[in-house]
Amino acid sequence: MAAELVLVPSVLLDRLAAVGIDPARVLRHAGIARERFRAPKTRLTVGEFFAFWRAIAAVSGSGAFGLRIGAEAHPHQFDVAALAALHAPTFGDALVIVARYKRVVCGETLGVETVGAEARVAFHWVHVDDALPLLLVDAAFASLVMLARRGTGRPVRPLRVELARRPADAALLRHHFGCAVRFDAPGDVLVFDAAALALPFATHNADLLAVLLPGLESALGERLSGHSVTDDVRLAVGRRMRGERPSVQAVATELHMSPRTLQRRLGALGTTYQHVLDEVRHDTSRRLLGSTDLDAAEVAFLLGFDEVNSFARAFSTWEGRTPTRWRAASPASRPLGRSGGSADALERGRAE
Repeated sequence: MAAELVLVPSVLLDRLAAVGIDPARVLRHAGIARERFRAPKTRLTVGEFFAFWRAIAAVSGSGAFGLRIGAEAHPHQFDVAALAALHAPTFGDALVIVARYKRVVCGETLGVETVGAEARVAFHWVHVDDALPLLLVDAAFASLVMLARRGTGRPVRPLRVELARRPADAALLRHHFGCAVRFDAPGDVLVFDAAALALPFATHNADLLAVLLPGLESALGERLSGHSVTDDVRLAVGRRMRGERPSVQAVATELHMSPRTLQRRLGALGTTYQHVLDEVRHDTSRRLLGSTDLDAAEVAFLLGFDEVNSFARAFSTWEGRTPTRWRAASPASRPLGRSGGSADALERGRAE
């Protein structure tokens, strides 16, 4: 993982306590000193941040808590991007704000893709080659749905939730989001009716946005001062790992440059488009083989390989063993701390 830092508000510990989780136990389990949270905000490496969320799973022993942490936050506990989004004119505008300014807080980005009558919303992490903590994904999705509901004042529901994980806590997730849940998906995606993007926010405040956005724009500039085109290419390629081999032409078009310019800029950084594509394929294959029950042929298809043998040869070059042998040796057959909870468990947790 990269050394990029995640800005974590100390009130996150208050949110843990509010849902019945001992913050001190979580920090001890994650190996993070409590003193680092004395200030209003602390900076964790991505590795520490993921360890923190895995510790929540281990200490709580239930998948319900990721949903509760995301859904039960109060506005004063929002990060700056979410706070600005709450005051946007519409749900679609709110997503645009989160998509632009999420990087102020961490190495996570949000992508919104409208396909026909559906709006697909997905979070992506830059420079992450490990499976995401499941409670972190659940909290992020629950937080986004909560933002839609709080802003519109309506019981907004996704059409479905797609999760890149093995089936677990299905009833719990269906109960919380009020929609179908698809497991063993190629990525973690919230799917809304595209018409929901036009829903007006009752919390819209143009004056407050005028105050918040210049500061966010300045902070974003500072955050991305070391940003390179390689990061943009990795994200663009990663978003296309759904059964196509992302061409340099398609990625260059998305990044508003010619293929020749893109290749030249990558070359100046000592890399090539093919090298970045191989890196993303490698990282994605590890996550899918470690976190889902997709077989090697299905993974090969999602990564855009013409045939499974080509994928097997590439994976053997990356890892020194075939996909099947790598999966058999992987300790990630089941994520730590998931108890196979139920909707009843979530309701019991809310009542405590």
